[in-house]
Amino acid sequence: MKKILYLLLGLALVVAAILVFNTVMLQSKQVAPQALELPGVPEAAYERLAGAVRFPTVSYSEDAEPDSAAFRGFHTYLREEFPLVHQRLQLDTINQYSLLYTWKGTDASAQPVILMSHQDVVPVDEPTLGDWEAGPFEGRITDSHIIGRGTMDDKGSLMAILESVEMLLAEGFIPKRTFYLAFGHDEEVGGSNGAAKIAAHLESLGIKAAMTLDEGGFLAEGMIPGVDAPVAMVNLAEKGFASFRLIVETSGGHSSQPPRENTIGILAQAIVDLENNQRPYNLVDPITYQFEYLGPELPFLQRMAFANPWLLKKPILKALNAHTTTAPTIIGGGVKNNVIPTVAEATINFRILPGETIESVKAHIQESISDKVRVEPVGFLTNPSPVSEIDSEAYRILEQTIRSAFPDAIVVPGLVGGGTDARYFYGISQDVYRFYPIRIGPDSMTRFHGIDEKISKENYAEMIGFTHALIRALNP
Repeated sequence: MKKILYLLLGLALVVAAILVFNTVMLQSKQVAPQALELPGVPEAAYERLAGAVRFPTVSYSEDAEPDSAAFRGFHTYLREEFPLVHQRLQLDTINQYSLLYTWKGTDASAQPVILMSHQDVVPVDEPTLGDWEAGPFEGRITDSHIIGRGTMDDKGSLMAILESVEMLLAEGFIPKRTFYLAFGHDEEVGGSNGAAKIAAHLESLGIKAAMTLDEGGFLAEGMIPGVDAPVAMVNLAEKGFASFRLIVETSGGHSSQPPRENTIGILAQAIVDLENNQRPYNLVDPITYQFEYLGPELPFLQRMAFANPWLLKKPILKALNAHTTTAPTIIGGGVKNNVIPTVAEATINFRILPGETIESVKAHIQESISDKVRVEPVGFLTNPSPVSEIDSEAYRILEQTIRSAFPDAIVVPGLVGGGTDARYFYGISQDVYRFYPIRIGPDSMTRFHGIDEKISKENYAEMIGFTHALIRALNP
């Protein structure tokens, strides 16, 4: 018995030693900041963003026609507010409403860079209007903030890009590499008529960019337990997106004589079966990079978990939402309280982890629920994007610029759960990244697509300054 106890104790000591050794060896991967002075931003820049908010460029659905008056009014506004951009850059309108600016570089051998944003915004729920500090399309400026739909998602970054380019033109800056500014008009409903068409146009021209940069990453403040510093999330990939409709059809009947299996009951059981049979958590790229880059910045016990994923990865993967998620979002069926419906259906949305596909998710659904339920794909669907590199020159420049502009920030490569227009640019870009330095905390996260969307003047100035610095840094 003693031998067994000694053996177990020895094994425990070995495991403990391995855990501690791996933790100590997990060293910071942060690059040293370089001296960088961001340019001053005039008060008029805040007025211009507020003016952009006043155009209700709302995307309602994939099938709805864009509001031509709102979009074309916005385009006219941009021409008026950024005269140098419109004098010196080539502007192509793609598919009526998307905008593609070409800032020609002097070195044809240098690979171009694509800076992205989108013009459209999500609708505002009418019942919430009274909860806004100012009207969502009023474009009010306070002492500290610009308020309105799109300030965070995504007119803030669109206007910051144009502000920085206008400033650089006024300074006499001439780029060596070509820059493309790509502003789609339907990102909020999938981007198939906007960004996808821009990417196809650039592909037809034979463009092969070094880097594409879009929304989808941010400066997270107070979002990660144990980390006081802002975390700059540079997302290298995005999850896939797919919705499936579950349809149950029966002969119905009178509620006084219900069958053993009711139409709605069969549907409800299918939903429960899916929620009880979640897809597994997996450590895949780029989640692996979050372990490597975030782990060293954590307190010792948390760092130990990140340093030893072979033993302690499960709770971290849950915290990082590193699996294909399952979310029932729409349900319908029934017409009267004493009639068993002949048809009931529900829509389930999945955000697909890299390594899985639309087809594998559909197979999972069919394996998990009754064969009495028909499964049909619905709406926009896309597989997970490829994963961009972190050892390329473009990533090195992006990482260095973030660290220099925000020396207290920790740069962490990662995976974004939502979708962006960037998904369409892998075919024409060596690497695709998602990051603009919008500051997000626990309180402001709900403002995305929510009530009282706004951005601070200070943060908007940072976004302009960062983009200005990045364009200069990318000049070979």
